[in-house]
Amino acid sequence: MASTQLDVSSAPWRKSSYSNGSGGDCVEVADGVSEVVPVRDSKRPSGPVIMVTAAAWTPFLDGIKGTP
Repeated sequence: MASTQLDVSSAPWRKSSYSNGSGGDCVEVADGVSEVVPVRDSKRPSGPVIMVTAAAWTPFLDGIKGTP
């Protein structure tokens, strides 16, 4: 059986503009991964990664920002 996991270890990660500079609320996303947007906690870069489909990314952001 083929693996369904994506290797994002070398993906270019960037911190969310909503993260603060004092070490809290540090969310990072990886760019350039086909069809998904990987999301992780920058304080735990080797921790779990949430994969959000590209089609669901905007509604996901709207939901967490509380945008109607």
